[in-house]
Amino acid sequence: MECAHPRCTRPVIIDQPYAGAHLCRPHFADSVVERVRRELHRQAPRLPGGTLAVALSGGKDSGVLLTLLVRLLGERRNIRIVAITIDEGIEQYRAATLLRARELTQRLGVEHVVRRFQDELGTTTDQAAARLPQVAPCSTCGVWRRTLLNRTARELGAVRLAVGFNLDDLAQTVLMNLVRGEPHRLLQMAPHRSVEEGMVPRIAPLATVPEREVYLYARLEGIPFDHTTCPHAGRAMRNVFRETLWKMEEEIPGSRHALLRTREKLIEALSALPPGSPTGKCQACGEPASQEFCRSCLFLESLTEADGSP
Repeated sequence: MECAHPRCTRPVIIDQPYAGAHLCRPHFADSVVERVRRELHRQAPRLPGGTLAVALSGGKDSGVLLTLLVRLLGERRNIRIVAITIDEGIEQYRAATLLRARELTQRLGVEHVVRRFQDELGTTTDQAAARLPQVAPCSTCGVWRRTLLNRTARELGAVRLAVGFNLDDLAQTVLMNLVRGEPHRLLQMAPHRSVEEGMVPRIAPLATVPEREVYLYARLEGIPFDHTTCPHAGRAMRNVFRETLWKMEEEIPGSRHALLRTREKLIEALSALPPGSPTGKCQACGEPASQEFCRSCLFLESLTEADGSP
């Protein structure tokens, strides 16, 4: 088995069925960097100077993302890169990822901001899971995490918020929204095409890199990350779509890329329709919302109703 690059005799370390190729270590690493570079230019063309916020969880995806953004943009004097970590208050999980996040930011010399659910919302994911057993913890956690990421990025004056969604993540989200009959949610996915008041546009430079390739790149480059699974992940609806997509990709290589192309085509069609409900502000917290109250505040209200505590 030979590397796909002409005249390369190095041993192959990975196969790419979706591309019909096999790559050696140097050419694989180069391919990851090039794909991220292309997506960065496609999603944020003519990126202006200013603050680029990066969501850093301490896992492999966000670690690779931050490392490559520093490599690709770190020498631009007009760009300030700031990593944001959200501590959701998950025992036996978040402490290890925070440690890895600090290790990476110190290594790269990147400013690191940490925001905690307990400080900002008065609760944690663990507490919400115990007090709202009928609600999947990932639902509340995801909404609150996105809210705090956006709020923190906005307070930092960020022009973009980079998130570590890889090809698998995005393809799963597309499939999930289509199965649920909610194609309008495809417009809300990263990468964002437009700017809404109060929202920092998100970009996803890892969009065309499969999860296993992100993992391999992180290992090969010695990027510190924690690979522990969140104790609440077992209840996530996404697990069904993750397994389905794995089977699809195994039988039909390129299915993940096809789902992303489907999203692009649907976005073009949806964008041509008359606008729906305009995004306003939540009456409780002032964050962007399409209804009177944002989902973040509705979940917090559910906690109050559950046991009468704040």
